[in-house]
Amino acid sequence: MSAVTTRSGATVPTKRTFSFGRWFRATGWRHLVGLVLIVFSLFPLLYVLSASLNPIGSLTGSNALFSNIGFGAYERLFNDPSQPFGAWFINTMVIAFVTAVLTVFMGALAAYSFSRMRFAGRRFGLMTIVLVQMFPQLLAVVAIFLLMNTISDWFPAIGINTHIGVIMVYLGGALGVNTYLMYGFFNTVPKDIDEAAKIDGASHARIFFTIILRLVAPILAVVGLLSFITTTNEFVVASIVLIDPEKQTLAVGLYKLISNPNYADWGAFSAGAIIAALPVTILFLFLQKYIVGGLTAGAVK
Repeated sequence: MSAVTTRSGATVPTKRTFSFGRWFRATGWRHLVGLVLIVFSLFPLLYVLSASLNPIGSLTGSNALFSNIGFGAYERLFNDPSQPFGAWFINTMVIAFVTAVLTVFMGALAAYSFSRMRFAGRRFGLMTIVLVQMFPQLLAVVAIFLLMNTISDWFPAIGINTHIGVIMVYLGGALGVNTYLMYGFFNTVPKDIDEAAKIDGASHARIFFTIILRLVAPILAVVGLLSFITTTNEFVVASIVLIDPEKQTLAVGLYKLISNPNYADWGAFSAGAIIAALPVTILFLFLQKYIVGGLTAGAVK
C-alpha cells in the first residue's frame, strides 16, 4: 500500500500495482516449496494405489500410473485360502488396540508415581528406564524367543504362538520410553492442584483418575497413537512369536506375499498395505483434534 497527499493535506492510501516478482520474493516461494513437498509426499501413495489396482500382480508397467485398473489384487487377497488376510487384519487390530490402551494406562500410572511420589529407588528407576532404551530391540530377539518358548511349557496360554504373549512383549518394550515421555509431561502440571485436592480429602487414585488424566489428555493421545502405529507395523517380534498363519499379523502375512523368489504378488501386497493403512489414518484424524486442541488450550491457560 502507498499513500497520496491531497491539496488539503489529507493522506489517502492507494493500492499498489501487483508485481509478480515482489509477490514471489515475499510469499510466493513458500507456495512453490509447499507444492513440491506435497507432490513428493503423495507420489509414493499414488504409486502403491496404482500397483494395487494393477490386475497383473507385478510392478511391470506400474510406472505408468493407473494405466491398468482392476480389482483382481483385492479379490486374490480375500479369496485365497492360503493367505487368511481377514484373520491377519483382525489379529492386528486387536493386538494393536489392546497394546495401545494398556500402554497408555500402565504408562500413565508409572509416570504419575515417578512425578508425584517420592520413594526409595525412584531416581535409579528413572535412570534405568533411560539406559534400557539405548539398546536396540534386535538384541533381545533371541532372548524373547527362548523366554516365550520356556513360558509355553508352563503357561501355554501366554507363551509362544499366542496373542497374549506378543502383547506382553510389546508392553514390556514400550512402557519404558512411554513412561519417561509421560513423566516429563506430568511434571508440567502444577502440584498445587494435587495439594488442593488432598486438602479436600481426595486420595491419589481419585486425583489421578478425575483430575490428572484430564489435564494430560494430549500426551495420552500421542502415546496411544504412536503405540498403535508401532504395533501395527511391527514385524520382527511378531514373526518369531506367532507361528500359525491364522494367528499372524498383517506385517508378517503381507511379507509372505512377496517373499517367494519365483513369484512375488506385489499387487496383493499393495492392496493389503492400502487396507492396513486405513485404520491408522482414521485413528490419526480422530485424535488429531484432541492433540492440537489440548496443546492449544494448555498454551493459553
